[in-house]
Amino acid sequence: MALKSFVLIIAILAVVTSISHASDPSPLQDFCVAVNDSMTTVFVNGKVCKDPKVVTADDFFKSGLNVARNTSNNVGSAVTMVNVNNLPGLNTLGISLVRIDYAPYGLNPPHTHPRGTEVLTVLEGTLYVGFVLSKPGPNMKNKLFTKILHPGDVFVFPIGLIHFQFNVGKTKAVAFAGLSSQNPGVITIANAVFGSDPPINGDILAKAFQVDKKVVDYLQSQFWWDNN
Repeated sequence: MALKSFVLIIAILAVVTSISHASDPSPLQDFCVAVNDSMTTVFVNGKVCKDPKVVTADDFFKSGLNVARNTSNNVGSAVTMVNVNNLPGLNTLGISLVRIDYAPYGLNPPHTHPRGTEVLTVLEGTLYVGFVLSKPGPNMKNKLFTKILHPGDVFVFPIGLIHFQFNVGKTKAVAFAGLSSQNPGVITIANAVFGSDPPINGDILAKAFQVDKKVVDYLQSQFWWDNN
């Protein structure tokens, strides 16, 4: 009797497990519009696979991450991305990499990766990093988690949450980060809100940020630097 009960439990768990995995795959781009005419175009969730017969070692190789990027810009940082768009061998593997260079007091502005968790390690310099939680409930504020990182330290930014890094040192800083998507995407908050094309209606932003519309007009008139 005990054996029959055990077998029944295993069977139920197997069914539940199979159901829990029967969901849509995570998207690998911002959108993929459906078409009824299959002859119009073909687009997959990710990249089309290369014929294995013509794959070479170069498809899995990229050089240049030893080279520092120019950080003489408005935010004082530069991000070098290694993802499926410039390293095709990453396709379907669910991982990518970035190098981030920071000028003294340089900032990687608040941003989010809609499709990937980020784990960052500092190689050089001192970084003040943090991320903000989604709103936990009524009458509760979005909680901020921060940490000062030194060479060898590691910090994780959960998928989809707004995060940042700021070089608090008087010298340059360098960090590397891995992301849990071949194409994690990046939305820099200020750029997206005040520098979208076409621009978001100023009245909407004035009400959302609870400021005078002149403030919004000024912010929308600025050049928003993209450090990626």
